[in-house]
Amino acid sequence: MAATTLDPNFNLQINGQESPHHRVVVAEIDGLIRVYKDGHVERPQIVPSVTCSLDPDLGVTCRDMIIDKCTNVWARFYVPNTSQGRLPLMVYFHGGGFCVGSASWSCYHEFLAKLASSLSCVVVSVNYRLAPENPLPAAYDDGVKALVWLTQQNFVPSNDWWTRKCDFSSIFLAGDSAGANIAYNVALRVSRTPEIKGLILIQPFFGGERRTHSEKYTVQPPRSALTLAASDTYWRLSLPCGANRDHPWCNPAAARMEELRNLRVMVCISEMDILKDRNLEMCGNLRSKSVKVEQLVCKGVGHAFQILNKSALSQSRVFELICHIKNFMGR
Repeated sequence: MAATTLDPNFNLQINGQESPHHRVVVAEIDGLIRVYKDGHVERPQIVPSVTCSLDPDLGVTCRDMIIDKCTNVWARFYVPNTSQGRLPLMVYFHGGGFCVGSASWSCYHEFLAKLASSLSCVVVSVNYRLAPENPLPAAYDDGVKALVWLTQQNFVPSNDWWTRKCDFSSIFLAGDSAGANIAYNVALRVSRTPEIKGLILIQPFFGGERRTHSEKYTVQPPRSALTLAASDTYWRLSLPCGANRDHPWCNPAAARMEELRNLRVMVCISEMDILKDRNLEMCGNLRSKSVKVEQLVCKGVGHAFQILNKSALSQSRVFELICHIKNFMGR
């Protein structure tokens, strides 16, 4: 068994240009983000961004829409070409440690188009603001704003290409890694909204000052999608100034979890992920607060396997993951 790494088949487009000598680097995750003391941020294009184009055989229509012009928050819609009545709505948040990633990344485009087709649901992938330029809670604010905006579109005639297929009384919040953290924190803010039926957390990105066993001892290859050093850097760039990893946005308090009692929660955990123990601990804390929780442990794969690894094992686990999500949403 091996942990998930960035697939070597990806077309890396890393900018090899040297930065000016007078700039001082204060934080860096190799190949993903470099932050300078003067506030300048570089994000090499390690994963290609793609347009809305999809294989017609998927039977999914894809379009981009602006949510907020002032903050440049937008979303990519995946709408199945079906006439089988109204479909559930999944609001999805991409991963990337709050600092990198995009709804237009090819890996998310492929995965979410497959989700929409396999689950027969409308998927809306939110492109939220990134840290460190926009530290938390900016991404949470964007998530709530996107959710409110989406529910208001039911009354806009020009958007009936997707609203007429959408069941606005059956909404699921979902995401992977940092996106799962966003989905969780958005859910806390809107937990009393009856239209929100469930929460789907794929390898949710949480942390703490105390190291877990999987953080200390899970062996990660050099090109792992998430190392402990990278995790610490993401939190340092994302949390409010002066906060440490025991801040509740990073290390959620069990007491607040009881606010999710009205929702069903699904947590997808990767066996070879450094976050495994934190994810298992979260499931236990949710259950202790009488929250209905289902957990899925994906054997033999690591962080972000569903988007970054094309091995036969990973693809088999992706199929299992989608089947479990479909069953969860169908209840």
